[in-house]
Amino acid sequence: MTSTPTAAQQKISDEQLIKDFPGFDNHYIEVNGIRIHYVDGGAGKTIICLPGWPQTWYSYQNIATEFSKKHRVIVVDIRGMGTSERPENGYDKKTMAEYIKQLIHSLDLKKVTIIGHDIGGMVAMSLAFNHPGVVEKLIVADGLHPNEGMLQMPLLPTPGTFGQKMNGNMPYAWWMGFNQVKSLPEKILEGRFRFLVDYVFDYVMIDETKISDKERNIYAEAYNDAESIRASNAWYQAFGQDIEDSKTYQKLEMPVLGIGSNVSYQFMKMAMPYLCRNSQLLELSSGGHYMFEENPDQVIEAIYNFLKP
Repeated sequence: MTSTPTAAQQKISDEQLIKDFPGFDNHYIEVNGIRIHYVDGGAGKTIICLPGWPQTWYSYQNIATEFSKKHRVIVVDIRGMGTSERPENGYDKKTMAEYIKQLIHSLDLKKVTIIGHDIGGMVAMSLAFNHPGVVEKLIVADGLHPNEGMLQMPLLPTPGTFGQKMNGNMPYAWWMGFNQVKSLPEKILEGRFRFLVDYVFDYVMIDETKISDKERNIYAEAYNDAESIRASNAWYQAFGQDIEDSKTYQKLEMPVLGIGSNVSYQFMKMAMPYLCRNSQLLELSSGGHYMFEENPDQVIEAIYNFLKP
């Protein structure tokens, strides 16, 4: 069984939102029996962009139009996100990466650069691990593949570290546990997802004003129904399988750029040498997790430099 948002659920349509992406168009394609939504713009070597939680394709607004001046840019609503379908299963990152690979083949592309943020970064890394032949370069922004280190995340925050803003030295991401719970989050959050959107952005960002009320409303509407909450939480509930899969992977050989925020840079600095043979890491300590909104110019500059031949 799969589900797609109804017109009533999706109050802000892709057709309305694409107007904020000059030169881009909406597309819908069936991949292995699942409908996937993506937007496509520009020309040149292809960059595929994968968003994270609790956002959608729209989160690439600040950087996609810039890169489309020199590249073909495709931003995908990953499985369970936005107006892509929400199957009952298949949310482990290996399966999700398989669908991105099939999308690449369906669009008759050869090798692509792939950018992933948050959950999208996990899927992007899984694509690189499992299908290196389609990945020319990999960029991960605060979203390394799940590993055993996640099992050490605290159930309770260290005393004195849990305030109005996430502590970069002792980060406490309580939703990593909350999203593991089945059925209850849908009952609590359906019709109320804006409360969670506001809390997460305000807590994780240094300057939360960089995400506008319009953007917050877009994301709240995208996750505001029970099926959308169920599907997005499934990304988290699959971490156990993702961790098991990670134990079978070899180091990545293609060039990899990591971009770490104030809460993730140190963790990425420790982890990336074990994951990649050819990597570089940029620290954006002046901003929080949602770096495309807080530090778009620095992200754009870093990626352009990385993409130079």
